[in-house]
Amino acid sequence: MSVRGASKIIVDTLLTWDGMETHPHRFGGTEFRIGKREIGHIHGDSLVDIPFPTKIRDEIVAAGEALPHHILPETGWVSFYLREEGDVEHALALLKRSYEIALKQKSRV
Repeated sequence: MSVRGASKIIVDTLLTWDGMETHPHRFGGTEFRIGKREIGHIHGDSLVDIPFPTKIRDEIVAAGEALPHHILPETGWVSFYLREEGDVEHALALLKRSYEIALKQKSRV
């Protein structure tokens, strides 16, 4: 199951964020980056994968906001499946959180 048009909505929204670029993802889909830092990627209209520091990833998973990454469950990555309309907004909120972490880390460098 997927949300028709989710990928377009997510891509269009992220491209309004300062410094955001899109690139083809090596395993298919669209990758979102600030400079060289990936803040997540989307596979079609059905799946978003997002990196977080492990502590934050654990909080997100414990709260039921996303699942451990579908292939690399022991990493800081989460997977979020787009199954209904409201999931698009939730995916955007998770991506925004990853984006804000990336911006904070970038400003420390």
